[in-house]
Amino acid sequence: MPSLMPLADLQRSIEALITQQRYAEAAALLHDLVEREPHSLPARMQLAHVLLQDGRFEGSARELVAAVAVPDDDPAGLIALARRLSFHGEMVQARRCIDRLERLRGTAHLHAAIAHLRWMTGEVERALTWIERAYREGLRAPDELLLQAMLCHFLGDNDRAERLLDECLAQAPDFGMAAQARANLRRQSPEHAHIDALRQQIVVLRTRSSAHPAHALNLAQFEAALAKELDDLGEIPAAWEALSRSKGILRALNPYDAAAESAITRHLVEAIRDCVPATPFRPVADTGQATPIFIVGMPRSGSTLLDRMISAHPDVAPAGELNDFLRQLHRVADVPPAGHAGMHRVLDRLGSVDPAELGRRYLAQAGWRAGGRRYFVDKLPINVQLVPLIRRALPHAPILHLVRDPMDVCFSNFRAMFGDVSPWCNDLAWTAHFHGCYRQLVDTWHADYPGAMIDLAYADLVADPEAVMRFVLPACGLAFDDACLHPERNPFPVTTPSAAQVREPLNGRGMASWKRYAGPLEPLRRALDAAGQRVA
Repeated sequence: MPSLMPLADLQRSIEALITQQRYAEAAALLHDLVEREPHSLPARMQLAHVLLQDGRFEGSARELVAAVAVPDDDPAGLIALARRLSFHGEMVQARRCIDRLERLRGTAHLHAAIAHLRWMTGEVERALTWIERAYREGLRAPDELLLQAMLCHFLGDNDRAERLLDECLAQAPDFGMAAQARANLRRQSPEHAHIDALRQQIVVLRTRSSAHPAHALNLAQFEAALAKELDDLGEIPAAWEALSRSKGILRALNPYDAAAESAITRHLVEAIRDCVPATPFRPVADTGQATPIFIVGMPRSGSTLLDRMISAHPDVAPAGELNDFLRQLHRVADVPPAGHAGMHRVLDRLGSVDPAELGRRYLAQAGWRAGGRRYFVDKLPINVQLVPLIRRALPHAPILHLVRDPMDVCFSNFRAMFGDVSPWCNDLAWTAHFHGCYRQLVDTWHADYPGAMIDLAYADLVADPEAVMRFVLPACGLAFDDACLHPERNPFPVTTPSAAQVREPLNGRGMASWKRYAGPLEPLRRALDAAGQRVA
């Protein structure tokens, strides 16, 4: 029976309990509030938040799903609801919220918010439509200009993207993400590079307090942009100096915890060995749903190229780098995502996870991305950590493991600018350590779960793409199609840092690119060699 306490007193009691972090008691009162006010979107969302704080991820998600049916078209509430649903792995319901927002009459700021939400769901063309509408309505804020530019870049319109980034940097000269995005649009030439402008802005940024993380990150991004453009021009020593300065800033901003990474790797191996029996790959002709093709491995191993080749097939759509499988694992285990700590809790509960339910939830939330095609590609590399579980939950789904030379893949990661995430990319020793953890997992999966994934060499993909495709496509249940040999013609958006490269015809320019930096990379080579990794 609902509480008879006056609503104002009830709300004050709830707020007091939340302040005291007595979440279970607050949730009980919020259940009363929701029963008394079933059409209150704020009450349901507050209940979902408190349940999340109390560690009840599944219960929190159920309240958010129930909130979708509340007849409240407050734009701010729907925006917040869509974001929270996405975090909880309820992407289908999140898209329903965004659909409702699109039907509202709103301002340029609402249209920009819709664009950001469509980008969150990976719907690039729809995001571009809404951000262009906001632009035509006069919204030219730096974040929106950057989003519009990146969406144009992902769709292959680099000239327009560059104009937007120039406009963005004219407004916000110290916006490091925009400088980096402009450098990454294409392979820079002496006629179009921005070397002098980048150096001038770096001087300005150095005069400001580097103690503020935002200023430091902007400086790191400008240094990374300078390094990339200098590398394009063949000025290798100067490029290395700029890259080293960028990485030095990032190391201070976001240190890597090697011990924590080793611990999660050990726990993954132990828990999966204990709880996940080996399951053979069982391709089926027709499940009634789109079949995912997983591409896993180290980041920067060539997964985008392989994705572009496979998704050039008329029966395949690219879905991008999805967090959906991991998010559904957290849902089925009823553990909120919280970095390594959350993953350790998931692994502790792995024995109670129903793999069939995990597979069903994944397909229910990700299958729409196939757009009516028979297959879709999920190319999140870090899913390599969960290969035996993916195989158990989705026995009919191909898992392709792309392998790249250790020096090449480690250097490619070190060169990458991932901002305040993936801290292991910011130091050569850290990169080698992370690669060692990855190899430990791969070696274990091959030994304990033979056949769970199909190994493909990046070098073979580049040297003899037809032979690789004639092997891979039938292994996935697809007929060979010549379109797969021309990824540069693939019309789908490319939403990764390698967007410019994979729009070029197949080439081997990325092979052994580390050798141009062989001297400075000698510590990396020694670290990999000491760990027993093959170095070309």
